[in-house]
Amino acid sequence: MFHCRHPSLSKRGGIWQYFQLVKVKIFIEDVNDNRPKFPVDEIRISVPENTPINARYAVEQSAVDPDLGVHGVQTYWLVNDFGMFTLDVEENDGGELTPFLIVIEALDRETQAEYITDIIAEDGGTPPLLGAATLRIVITDVNDNCPQFTESQMNITLHGNATKGATLARLNAFDPDLGANAQISYAYSERVPRDVRSLFHLDRITGFIKLAGKIDTGTATFYKLTILANGPGCIPAVASVFVYLIKVVTGPPAVIPRYITPEKDGVVTIKESEPAFSPIAFYTVKNIDMNQRVDCHLEGSGPFRLVPYQLLKNEYLLETTEPLDYEKTQEYDLIVVAKNSHERVIKTFLKVQVLDENDNVPVFQQSWVEISLEENNPPNTFMTQLQATDQDSKSRGEVIYLLGGNAPGIFVVDCLTGVLTVTTSLDREEKETYRFIVRAVDQGMPRRESIATVVVSVLDRNDNSPRFINKDFTFFVPENFPGYGEIGVLSVTDADAGENGWVALSILNGSDIFMIDTGRGALRAKTSLDREQQGTYQLWIEAVDGGEPALSCVTMVTVLLVDVNDNPPIVLFPQSNQSYMLVLPNTLPGTSITEVYAVDKDTGMNAVIAYSIVKRKGGEPGSFDIDPETGNITLKRELSVRGLYRLLVKASDHGQPEPLYSTVMVNFFVNETVSNESYIHSLLTREAEIEVEERPWYKGQMTEGPERYELFPCQPLLIALSVTCLGLFFSVVTLTSYICCRRFKKRKRKKRSEVEIPLKI
Repeated sequence: MFHCRHPSLSKRGGIWQYFQLVKVKIFIEDVNDNRPKFPVDEIRISVPENTPINARYAVEQSAVDPDLGVHGVQTYWLVNDFGMFTLDVEENDGGELTPFLIVIEALDRETQAEYITDIIAEDGGTPPLLGAATLRIVITDVNDNCPQFTESQMNITLHGNATKGATLARLNAFDPDLGANAQISYAYSERVPRDVRSLFHLDRITGFIKLAGKIDTGTATFYKLTILANGPGCIPAVASVFVYLIKVVTGPPAVIPRYITPEKDGVVTIKESEPAFSPIAFYTVKNIDMNQRVDCHLEGSGPFRLVPYQLLKNEYLLETTEPLDYEKTQEYDLIVVAKNSHERVIKTFLKVQVLDENDNVPVFQQSWVEISLEENNPPNTFMTQLQATDQDSKSRGEVIYLLGGNAPGIFVVDCLTGVLTVTTSLDREEKETYRFIVRAVDQGMPRRESIATVVVSVLDRNDNSPRFINKDFTFFVPENFPGYGEIGVLSVTDADAGENGWVALSILNGSDIFMIDTGRGALRAKTSLDREQQGTYQLWIEAVDGGEPALSCVTMVTVLLVDVNDNPPIVLFPQSNQSYMLVLPNTLPGTSITEVYAVDKDTGMNAVIAYSIVKRKGGEPGSFDIDPETGNITLKRELSVRGLYRLLVKASDHGQPEPLYSTVMVNFFVNETVSNESYIHSLLTREAEIEVEERPWYKGQMTEGPERYELFPCQPLLIALSVTCLGLFFSVVTLTSYICCRRFKKRKRKKRSEVEIPLKI
């Protein structure tokens, strides 16, 4: 509620204020910002196994959604119906939805005792929001099975002197139902006479038949016992026991047991961890005449033996011969047989039960698990289901799964099912292989465990484009570089593997001049390049990988040709060696007469030209001077003699390793006028005293000297070396001649020769 002042009312004459009361209703519209939520995490429903098809069971713990209208709960559904159930939704008068579980197939508890799935509540929002709870459907037992005997007929031989209380046989019946529905009681049939029932005692719970009275072999030699196995609401199962009596003259030996291991009703228990030769019971044989010999032995299968006990006569020890294994055999039926010399026999029955212990470790079906998974997988991707079994019983054989300490946090294993998932998307370029262990741990005491090694190989996908190591490339290449020589290498990488990482290079432009090795990335020119024709080339190089679809990238390559001193200076002025210039005799010293102008196609120091006068004719030495940088020729002395003056000018560049140069003849005709040009041309033609190189350029070093060329700047050094070599040569010749002369004199003296030939050296 809001109070608003009317804008047209004001204070008049006194302090009066006028107000108007306005009632405003604000409706808050609902948005789908709440998920359906079940009141419990697990819903349990019990369904009898004899439930008829289409029977309905209400799921009382329905989901709640605080939102209204279509944003509230709209439907329910099952994640897994096992083909046995379906789900229906009913709406009451208040608009609340209740899910009903409907049975669509016949149930059998003995086949499957329970079904576990998830029930999902979905609202009507866009997008819809979901709520989930575990639905455990327990199939309850009904009495739909009856007892059955494992043996419907048994034959027993009984001696007439059998002792009272001796165990004759044990009947065994089973019922696959549970609890009270599986309870079995044993009873004699009404057809068995009362006196026979009193002679042979039948334990209604265990099914043991024991001798309860004294046998009279004179009145009967055979008994038939009809025994019923009764179950709740069932027709009894029937078994027949035939007792055959053997008449004896004297009583059979009596066998008295004394148990070492725990015993109850003729059943002894022993742990499977007991070592070999563990004692079970002592048996004492009595009722033996002095002259009788008794044979006592063991019947039945299993690792047991009955041996005489050395310390006492007629004492026998029952013991194991090797360790027992519950996982192989849980029970053994043994008979201790005592027979005297008159073939009188007494049998004592014994059942040995092996107690299970946690002596087995869980065993993985595969101890080495290799998994291949493509990169860029969606989160929570299923990878595999690990399975391990434990042969122990009860909780000792229940296995849970745990990740080892070296497992990355992105992997998760379900502790009950062994399902291995990865919670995030994998990147092969970040890591290609994961290796960790998974533990299988049982619930015994102490706990035992085994491990399996899991190796996850991340398979490559073409998700990376090729990349050049530089954004662009610049190569400096000397001109005249030989054709097909390697200009430079373009390094390119692709983070993918296999064909996805194979990269091929190609030139998008300029392929008529350049080529590139697709594999190595070496850039080459098909022909020798000339900087004077083109100094810079710009190429676009494309790198394409081998993936499907292929990915690519492009880079720019700049090829800069470095100048090589391959062009000599070209003299543009004077235009020829036969041209000349008129110089007045009164020209003052210091006057600029003319200039030599040359150009060089090269660049840099290769194009810097130095001018020098290397030969002259006419005039006094030093009459002319040339500026080495500009080529400007100035007069240094007065010209006293009229006539033709000739200067040989060299234009040399500063290239390396050797400068190149050209020469030109500069001709001056000193006179006031030119009256006869043909005469001057005849002088230019006849003048041959200055030898001019007719070649356009010469590779070598030439320096200005006093009216001469110096073709070898190291000439003094060469002359010194030559003189030294000649001196050494003459010294060797002189020494050799002296040695030969000495040898010749010695031979002459031995022959007593009177002739001597003097040798002057």
